[in-house]
Amino acid sequence: MSTPLAGEAGEGHARSRALAVLRIRSAALAVALLPAAVAVVLLVGGATGRIVGDASEVLRWAVVAGALLVLLLAGGVAAVIVRARPAMSPTVAVSEKAAPDLYRMVRDLAVRLQVPAPSAIELTPDCDSWLEDRSHRRRRGAPAEAPALVIGSPFMWWMRVAELRALLAPVVAGTGPAADPDIAAARRFVRGLDAAVGVATAAREPSAVGLVRRPAYGFLGWVAKLLLRGCRAHAAEMERAVAASASERAQAVDYGLRIVAQEQVGLAYAGWDRLLTRVALPAWRMGRWPSRLDAGVVAALTELSRRDRLAEGFESRLGERPACDLLEEPGTVDEAASLLAARLFHGGPQRPGPEWSPVGWDTYPQEVVDRIWRSDASRLISVLDEVHEPAGVAGSRRISVVSGGSRTAVGACDEPGHATLARVLDRLSAGGSEELAARITRHVAREEAVRETASREETADRVPPDAAFTPVYQLLPPRTGRELLTDHVTAMVCCAAVDTAGAAPGLDWLDGPALLVGGVRRGDLTWPVLRLVENGDAAPLRSWLSAVGVRPEKPIRLI
Repeated sequence: MSTPLAGEAGEGHARSRALAVLRIRSAALAVALLPAAVAVVLLVGGATGRIVGDASEVLRWAVVAGALLVLLLAGGVAAVIVRARPAMSPTVAVSEKAAPDLYRMVRDLAVRLQVPAPSAIELTPDCDSWLEDRSHRRRRGAPAEAPALVIGSPFMWWMRVAELRALLAPVVAGTGPAADPDIAAARRFVRGLDAAVGVATAAREPSAVGLVRRPAYGFLGWVAKLLLRGCRAHAAEMERAVAASASERAQAVDYGLRIVAQEQVGLAYAGWDRLLTRVALPAWRMGRWPSRLDAGVVAALTELSRRDRLAEGFESRLGERPACDLLEEPGTVDEAASLLAARLFHGGPQRPGPEWSPVGWDTYPQEVVDRIWRSDASRLISVLDEVHEPAGVAGSRRISVVSGGSRTAVGACDEPGHATLARVLDRLSAGGSEELAARITRHVAREEAVRETASREETADRVPPDAAFTPVYQLLPPRTGRELLTDHVTAMVCCAAVDTAGAAPGLDWLDGPALLVGGVRRGDLTWPVLRLVENGDAAPLRSWLSAVGVRPEKPIRLI
């Protein structure tokens, strides 16, 4: 059976790789001091009379000047590397007072693994867990401080206590190698180089520094990248050895349960991804942020277990104690993690405001889903007003209006601003869906460009400068014009169903906005809408509307 001692071999290999990294640091220091050493030899030789002559005098002072320049450059590079702040992951700090049971569990785990306990516990709105060094400056010779334990907040809500303990065992075991002085020094050196490269890269911006300082930052970047290339293989091997050592140590603690916990990691990631893209993203785009994202993950995965026969065993787990019970106030922590998720994955402001307010799951259908439908329906009507009616439209109801003393017949369903579903059905039945799709695409592109410009202007206030993030909408494949038109027609149908047939907006945890008729989700709307958009055949959709009781000729309410 594996014991914590089994990881000592891996720690020894990691220490040897760390020493290789430190040797590169020493070699760089030696290269920087070499001209100074040569200058000292020449100065001593000239003072003692061993090196004489006019040529030697010129050479002596040239070497001295070069040595001073090299020392100046080396000192500047070293200062930037030492003082550069490494990129830190934005997290939600969890104090021991706010989670005494969680701290007790982690410390007990560290005792069983015979490693130092993490110095702090923090949560991240992501499906991952790791150790992160939060100390930037240490007094020379001071013992290395244990890193902080960062836990993915979805794990806290979806996993049970025993599963979370098993999942964190290999992570907590990594505090052992992190406390080694050589490994800690090598990591600080590599992080400093990486931060220095970031400083030099940022200085390339035209408005960042002056023309005189820009070459200095260019030299800094060149030196830092050169050292990073030399350290890369040793640092990677060191981290692999550290991970192997931690894994060996953790085999003595809940090894069998860890297999089950790893299965839950994949499931939690799937539910988290679905919730972000289908539920959270539409709300973020409306200026609202769901305040209980992690609770939504549990609801989404519970719904998945109800629908998917492959996940039948997962719902029974909900009877066990969830890991979020280790927190004193789970709701407060969930709200803080949800706001941080909005900042990282969408670029939202740091604090709530009039245009960035929280929304609960109970009010999500009315405050988000209904607004999305009304907004899309309004855009569709605006596009219809821009496009001329194709010739030979069949079935348009005609009315007579007085214009200049004479009556003129016009299409009632084609009056500008006439927000009826019948107008949409008649227009798409007559063809021209390609033009409508193209115009909607241009409208959406303009609105997203304005939104992205505003987001870039406020990035400095919204997201920490050292936090790299990618908005969720940039990770999604762009929607085609046909897909956008289908979404807008669906929104128009849903608005008509709500206004004329007593339907209601709803929330599906896996698919996002949903239409509820009689309290039951109607998932059979997609095919009739696609038939209308792609083939101009309105018969299936008209049958669906008749069955639900929707009156297409009635005007609907727009935003």
